Amino acid sequence: MAEGTDTDLRTAPSASAEDAQADYLHRRTLRRGSAGWLLLTGLGVAYVVSGDFSGWNIGLSKGGFGGLAAATVLMGVMYACLVFSLAELSAILPTAGGGYGFARRALGTWGGFLTGTAILIEYILAPAAISLFIGDYVQSLGLFGLTSGWPVYLACFAIFIGIHLWGVGEALRFSLVVTAIAVAALLVFAVGAFTGFDASRLNDIPVDTSALGSNSWLPFGVLGIWAAFPFGMWFFLGVEGVPLAAEEAKDPVRSMPRALAISLSILVLLAVVTFFAATGAHGSAAIKDAGNPLVVALQGDGGPTALSRFVNYAGLAGLVASFFSLIFAGSRQLFALSRAGYLPRFLSLTSRRKSPYLGLLIPGAIGFALAAWSGNGGRMLNVAVFGATISYALMALSHIVLRRREPGLDRPYRTPGGVLTSSVAFVLALFALVATFLVDKDAAFIALGVYAIALAYFAFYSRHRLVAHAPEEEFAALAAAEAELARD
Repeated sequence: MAEGTDTDLRTAPSASAEDAQADYLHRRTLRRGSAGWLLLTGLGVAYVVSGDFSGWNIGLSKGGFGGLAAATVLMGVMYACLVFSLAELSAILPTAGGGYGFARRALGTWGGFLTGTAILIEYILAPAAISLFIGDYVQSLGLFGLTSGWPVYLACFAIFIGIHLWGVGEALRFSLVVTAIAVAALLVFAVGAFTGFDASRLNDIPVDTSALGSNSWLPFGVLGIWAAFPFGMWFFLGVEGVPLAAEEAKDPVRSMPRALAISLSILVLLAVVTFFAATGAHGSAAIKDAGNPLVVALQGDGGPTALSRFVNYAGLAGLVASFFSLIFAGSRQLFALSRAGYLPRFLSLTSRRKSPYLGLLIPGAIGFALAAWSGNGGRMLNVAVFGATISYALMALSHIVLRRREPGLDRPYRTPGGVLTSSVAFVLALFALVATFLVDKDAAFIALGVYAIALAYFAFYSRHRLVAHAPEEEFAALAAAEAELARD
């Protein structure tokens, strides 16, 4: 079907228009009922688990142990408030649009596009960055004599996108198995690391006496807490993507809130255990710049041990789990935006196995190109974090607006604390957004540039070609119709 067809449908005879609309959606259908609460929970943990193996420790160089600990607590509160808000929103609108769909109803087409684009930035850049980290692990482990380079990145995208093309059920089961291995390895690591735990090592980073409020726990002062926000996020970054699987879930109204709550609980436990075990085993100063902090924490000043080798291999499993699941999330957000006309409509076509094949292949090609060209995984992850914080603020705002504007809307699940909960998420997300400029201004401005290009496309082209019968658009149109009836 040509991209202009849906504009023409509005002037066609009603029967023909209805047939054409049905055909349009039939060619853009996901496999429903493929994921129960267990697979959704595994998906939520898989998004994040690689962050436990590396990345978070860089926050020690920004805020020290106390600064990163405070940042992690605050970001944990933000994610908890956001997850409870998303649980309510996903029960109201269980579609593949996720954050875009929520913002579309609450904030209009501009709000929907801004949110969806921010989510896409996160879910396209993060897999590209993780493919670089996978390459580093493959090289450091000496697997098959390979070195980190474009053949490894290409293999990552080709193999794991291939599994996604096979089918969502198969993909989520694969993700669950790999995630279980990674989680088990983190628990084994913690047992081994806590045997050498020494509390005096937690705050062994030299104090910057010129920093305001600096001490042994806050060696870079109070501002170090704020600068550590993006790294405290690494223990949770991505869990908000669970609602993107809503159209493929069994009983999403019940399973989505359950999966979100359980996955966040698991991630909080893993964050606490990993943070304390790693810093206490070998010291904050020793691991703050390490690419594989858990391995460094176990090895100490000696050479590799059987346990450190095991954790090293398991770290590769954690990276694969997050890489694999983030590809899924990005494809579903792109699918929803394309199906509704915000992006070119051909991107939402699905295969006979009900996979959005172009929504997988094209972002994969972009991710591979970025990985092969840039080689800077840290910079790409910082761009992803910038997009994430924008989407968090807009999704939390959507919850606030819908609670205020539509108090009578059917809510099968209600967020504990209501607007207060989402307001906390909104404020902390704004602070986290500003913190990205403290960490990497270049990454923040790169993300803003991408945003500007996307907004120009929407302003001058796609907002005039939206598909009114896409699920998220129909949901918003229903709200507008109800408001108009109420005024009459």
